[in-house]
This record gives sequence, structure tokens and C-alpha cells, in this order.
Amino acid sequence: MQNYCHSGYVPSTSLINLLVVVAEARDHHDMVRVQKFKHILALAGIIVGAGLMCPAVAQQPQSEPDKHWTTPRTPWGEPNLQGIWPLNHLIATPFQRPEKYGNRRSLTDEEYAAAQKSADARNKSFESGAIPQADSGTQVMRLTSLISEPANGRFPALTPQGKELYEKMHGSYKPGQTVFDSPDDFDSWDRCITRGMPVSMLPRNYNNGIRIMQSPGYVLIALEMAHEVRIIPTDGRPVLDPSVKEWLGESRGHWEGNTLVVNTTNFNGKTDMTNAGVPGSPPLNPTSENMRITERFTRTADDTIEYQMRIEDPEIVVSPWAVAFPLKLDDKYQMFEYACHEGNTAIRGYIETSRYERMHKTSK
Repeated sequence: MQNYCHSGYVPSTSLINLLVVVAEARDHHDMVRVQKFKHILALAGIIVGAGLMCPAVAQQPQSEPDKHWTTPRTPWGEPNLQGIWPLNHLIATPFQRPEKYGNRRSLTDEEYAAAQKSADARNKSFESGAIPQADSGTQVMRLTSLISEPANGRFPALTPQGKELYEKMHGSYKPGQTVFDSPDDFDSWDRCITRGMPVSMLPRNYNNGIRIMQSPGYVLIALEMAHEVRIIPTDGRPVLDPSVKEWLGESRGHWEGNTLVVNTTNFNGKTDMTNAGVPGSPPLNPTSENMRITERFTRTADDTIEYQMRIEDPEIVVSPWAVAFPLKLDDKYQMFEYACHEGNTAIRGYIETSRYERMHKTSK
């Protein structure tokens, strides 16, 4: 959804209005059709929106920090985080740090120039032809990885229980899996249910839109992939009973100065902690019902939110891990509903192909 106004705020009279996101129909397994549809809509000038008012935020990025800059506020006095913060600028930054960089968090000037050259070549390749194959990474970051903890930027090892659960996992991204007989042989993303957490807050090579909306007592985060709105109460209410389990967990937020802190628990343990769909990420890794995620959103400029997310799941990984990166404002970014279920033929295609291959298996 595109922001077409540049002042005002999301009204507090109706949370329903905040939950009205956008509409389209596309299949996350069909890249060509996804991009063709997106560009047809853009060329036709179709506006898909819910009539939401927009936060007062600047549109041009600042070249250097403004010493006189102050955190914008909502009419009810909270730090204003509202706007569209797509993750396209992180497409070229790997989730897990290449081992050659060791504990180094930033690229040198020479490495940065090489990374920009590689990203330019990638964009040219993907955007060539009649139909683009993926969104462009318009900006290369100096970060060597999204992971900031452990210090080496590498995903931590699985515990014995984590390894046991991994062996029971199924999905199209699991290395070596060739048998697909039913929907149970796919993960929640394959089945258009959810990417889960923490993956939903990490970049993909397309559909990276994230929109933050606020109302007194609530922060809402609309995710373009996959068609969800995270509802985060900030009014101090207690967490749900631990017996209540959810796909994205249950979040509670509070303000520490100008920082929004979000604690999420009550996971159902049926989603992935990592997914190869995130550039530079290891393939599927499991989660448990006891996973705990802490996020911090701090607006540091009109066009920047410093974002941190720390994941603790001692049943699955030997140590906590965290990511840290800037969110960049782009209210011109267009978000469309990620309605992949309506056209998701991939599940049936995998099953039919797998059965055919096993029926016609020939000895070598």
C-alpha cells in the first residue's frame, strides 16, 4: 500500500481500519507471474489502499545526522514510528556472515565497492527481459551480515534436541527431501500459512514491505509477506496464558524512552527459525514452543529506524542469536496483499512430481 498523504495520523476510533491492508492475488512460488502482476498494477496506476491517514515523516534520506533532530511524536505523545519500511536495501546483505570476515561487522571501502558492483550486476540480470525476476536491492549496506550476535555473525549450532526436531521437519527448502505425499510434507510457508517469527522480519528477494501503524495502546506491523498484521498492545496488559499458542507468538510492547521494546512468547513451535528464502541463511531450522524474541525499534532520523531482534530458544540452539540493521523509510513503496493461497499450485505440483518420479524410478 502506498502512502498518498504526508501528514496526519492513524485515527484511534477504529482498530478495524488499521487492519484493512491491501488486495491482490499472486502465488509466492510463481516469480514471473508475481512480478508481472505487480508491474501491471503499477503501470495501470491502480491504487490499492484502505484510506488510512499517514504519519508526518520526511521523504528524503539525510546525508548525515542532524544534531538538532528530535524524535517525532504522535498526537498522543509516543515516539512516531509510522510509515512504510521495506527491506529491499538489505537484499545484498547476507543473513549469516561469510567466514572470511571473521568478527568484523563492516565492509572495508574496497569490499563495499565490490559488493556494490556485484549488486548492480544482480539487479541488471534480474531486471532484464520483458518481466523482472525479483525486486532490486537499491542500496548496498556496509554490514557483513544481518546477524550481530554471536560476534562471528554465524548461526549457532543446534542442541541435541534441536537436531532431533530438525530430522522430523518437512518442507520444500529442506536439503535432500524428495518425498512429498501430502500437505504434511511441507512447512507453514509452503502452505501459505505464515513465514513465522523471526523470519517474517527478515528480507526476501521480493515482497519486502513492512508498514508500521500506531494507535493509543497499540502498534501494528503489516507484513507484505505473508499477508499478516502483527498486533502489539502497548497498554501494559498481561501476557496470555502459556497454554495459548500462536503462529507468530503473542507480543507485548512497551516504551523505554524513544525505543519500542517488543517481547514475544507463546509460540506454537510449528514454524522455522531460519529459512533458505532469506538471502545467505541456512536452510530450515526448527523452533520450540518456548522460543522468546525481543525486538527494539529506535527511530534515529526521519528516514531511519535502528532495529534489533534477539532470539532465545535454549531447547533448539546452544546460544541466543540476534540481528541488527537499519529500517529505511519509503512511503512510495507499494504493498500488495500476499494472497498466495488462491493460486498456490506448488503443493500439488511437488506431490504429483514426487509420486511420478518414484513410480518411474529406474535403476542405474
